Amino acid sequence: MIVEETLKKMNNSIISIAELKRNLPRQVNPIILMAILKYLERTNKIAVTLEGLTWIENNNLHLKKAILQGMEL
Repeated sequence: MIVEETLKKMNNSIISIAELKRNLPRQVNPIILMAILKYLERTNKIAVTLEGLTWIENNNLHLKKAILQGMEL
């Protein structure tokens, strides 16, 4: 939860893992942090690129409804 909240509140759209570690309120074990980041990526809450991490989860109900009713091209 701490990692999720920190990523949501970041002002920058892309953040490095080192910067994320510095912004966490307390020290997080690096192995556990990597497991958390893998989980967040698998559940489509973050995107991981060469530049860093970015929060992509969208809780907009109208968007979800439009996606469900939309046509795939």
